[in-house]
Amino acid sequence: MKLVMTLLVRNEADILATNIEYHLRRGVDFFIATDNLSKDGTRDVLEHYRKQNLLHLILENDDDYSQSIWVTRMARMAAVDCQADWVINSDADEFWWPEESDDLKKLLAEVPADIDALRVSRSNFVPMADACSGSFIDTMTARERESRNGCGDPLPPKVCHRGYHDITVAMGNHAVNRSDGPVTVGTAPLSIFHFPLRSFGQLALKISLGGAALERNENLGPGVGKVWRMLYRKWQQGDLEAYYRDQSFTEASLKTAIESQHLVHDERLRNFMRESGDAD
Repeated sequence: MKLVMTLLVRNEADILATNIEYHLRRGVDFFIATDNLSKDGTRDVLEHYRKQNLLHLILENDDDYSQSIWVTRMARMAAVDCQADWVINSDADEFWWPEESDDLKKLLAEVPADIDALRVSRSNFVPMADACSGSFIDTMTARERESRNGCGDPLPPKVCHRGYHDITVAMGNHAVNRSDGPVTVGTAPLSIFHFPLRSFGQLALKISLGGAALERNENLGPGVGKVWRMLYRKWQQGDLEAYYRDQSFTEASLKTAIESQHLVHDERLRNFMRESGDAD
């Protein structure tokens, strides 16, 4: 069985290497990555894995966040060029966690043959307001018990799928279909650990560039990417830092949130990376 992961990235140097290393240790065989105009060292990380023959790199210079088109291109390449049995279309801030297995490939190999894709829920890990140094993997060890997006709606799941030459991946990687219609979607003991807010600087860079790119895309209606559009407006109005502070926790507020069962301690990712050789 061959498992390929696709990554669409822009200025993800603070998290990308950890993401790739984690998924290699979980059974991903190969990566196809599209770098969209990164300026922060992201491309250096991708080149490192490309030179090891673990990654195929696509340089995308359009600046209109045509995510569905770009991810679909990678997903079809994974099926046709890499002969992938399964494809995971991921963001750099998403870590796919098998709940009952050490290996993603083993889990996916056990999916019934009549299931084309899996719907996988996500959990947001929260930032610490007083974290002055250290990797996100060390400082972000609490997650929401029931996660919501920036607009207050339930955090939508993502979908991974079998390798099909005619797959189309929807915006956000939330759904897929094939040229002859919808696919059969099931579930499995699989979760996604999500780290969207790692620092204010990271968030501001992401939203200032990504929000502007999204608004330039005339093929997308105003309901597409509504969280980014909302955050982009906050950035334009100078309110994004206040938003970030509202989402962050001090030691005292973290303790209260855990006692009230709004948050839960979850050190599994940190412990896994430490035990498998990454002590960052």
